[in-house]
Amino acid sequence: MGAAARASGLVVPAFRSPPRVQGASRTLRRYPGGAVVSVRLRDRTYVEVVDDMIDGVLVTNRVGAESVPRLRRAFQLALGEVEIDLPAEEAKDPKPEAPTLASQARVAERQTQAA
Repeated sequence: MGAAARASGLVVPAFRSPPRVQGASRTLRRYPGGAVVSVRLRDRTYVEVVDDMIDGVLVTNRVGAESVPRLRRAFQLALGEVEIDLPAEEAKDPKPEAPTLASQARVAERQTQAA
């Protein structure tokens, strides 16, 4: 997603987990050198987490409402979240299963909290 954001001319915020605000799914902190988007991972689906990360990039860059749908689709395509319309001969491969949060995500969360 970072590469897709940079290719669109956007600044990529830092990400961390969990948010410092109790009960929040996503928070944003702006700093002079950039921004940090905090996303809650625990007890959430992969799609919810990815949507919050995409929203974090869009809000960090103060993207106008007219550009949001185009950029959201570009990020989803970059992450493999939406299907690309392919010609029939290329679409024969079965669709892979939706990704889930791996155990490494939990390790990264613990390391972030310890830092």
